Amino acid sequence: MNLPQLVSRIAFFLSVLAFSLTFGLQAQASTNPLSFSPSSLRFGDVVVGQSESLPINLTNRSTSSVSISTLSASAGYSVSHPSLPQTLGAGKTLALTVTFRPTGSSSEPGTLLINGKTAIDLHGAGTSNKTVVPTPPSISFGNIQTGSTAVSRVTVTNNKSGNTTLSSTVIKGTGFTVQGLTLPLTLTPGQSFTFTLAFSPKSAGSISGSFQALSPRNSTSVSIPLSGTGTATTAQLSLSPANISFGNVTVGSSATQSGKLTAVGASVTITADSSTNSQFSLSGLSFPMTIAAGQSIPFTVAFTPQSSGSASAKLSFANNVSTVSESLTGSGVAVASHSVSLTWDPSTSQVNGYNVYRSGTTGGPYAKMNSGIDAGTSYVDSSVAASHTYYYVTTAVNSNGQESSYSNQVQVSVP
Repeated sequence: MNLPQLVSRIAFFLSVLAFSLTFGLQAQASTNPLSFSPSSLRFGDVVVGQSESLPINLTNRSTSSVSISTLSASAGYSVSHPSLPQTLGAGKTLALTVTFRPTGSSSEPGTLLINGKTAIDLHGAGTSNKTVVPTPPSISFGNIQTGSTAVSRVTVTNNKSGNTTLSSTVIKGTGFTVQGLTLPLTLTPGQSFTFTLAFSPKSAGSISGSFQALSPRNSTSVSIPLSGTGTATTAQLSLSPANISFGNVTVGSSATQSGKLTAVGASVTITADSSTNSQFSLSGLSFPMTIAAGQSIPFTVAFTPQSSGSASAKLSFANNVSTVSESLTGSGVAVASHSVSLTWDPSTSQVNGYNVYRSGTTGGPYAKMNSGIDAGTSYVDSSVAASHTYYYVTTAVNSNGQESSYSNQVQVSVP
């Protein structure tokens, strides 16, 4: 009867001992103030002779500084880091890059060490063929103005006999983004998918980066080096058209033409306009005014000739970049004065005077031109227009106010 009690006590003692050991290990582990994100790196299959790089962050989660004297990795792996030794303050993070360059076609596990002690596990394998092949294999966007965006289409193709899945992406380099790639994406053998990589530099200078697509196990399936150069944006004010011709305009009247101001590269502030000839004037704008980059503002120019003859001017716009101007030309034309002089033989009867009638068509109907009886035998019609033909007749009126029939019709063409 005593044996089971003894066994029970021994089991209880071992249980307490195991708990103590477990607690002790946890307590010991919790004393390590450094943590990595991610907690391990999986490079996947990398072609022998090539390399893949993955970013990793080292964070000091303690309340005091930690000194880092060495950072190293197993054979086949290398770690890029700032110059050592480094003192990592409480709550601070150190950005690192680990590179895997396989030495053969096999699995090559490794470790990353801090101060000579194992920190995280590294996983990678050498292969003769890439699992997912990107086209193009690298992208250089060239010189791109800050505030602008350049895009490049990328096609990835599954190069293995089974399905492959892309579950997440990692993009390094300021200004690089991916568009049109919805994850997770599963590619069957030989299947391709096309998406877009974009570069929008925020500042001037050369920028390098990379695009990586990871498998569900966070191993690298696709890696594309990226590069581009941001160039300073130069603001410009564009004026169109460069020349405006109004043609012939009657003196005292006005003709209008339209123009457009456009800000290129960056916003432009216009402070004033000026014209070298007062016969040309601007309307539709109020200064000072600012035009946003890529936007256009219309305006109207009027030509009001004060005399006959050719006229010209230069219309200028002062702004915070440089003054721009356009040429204006036009001709003033004097108002043409036309009249028709009519004369007729006097009536053989006793009459008090005559009436004059006019029509725009032969045979009438006619409209009387004089407001009262004309005692003479002539009349001047000053209300005619150029390039028109008119038809005239006269009547005689006696002392009783009786009016004769129409005379013979006279046709007059005004040039």
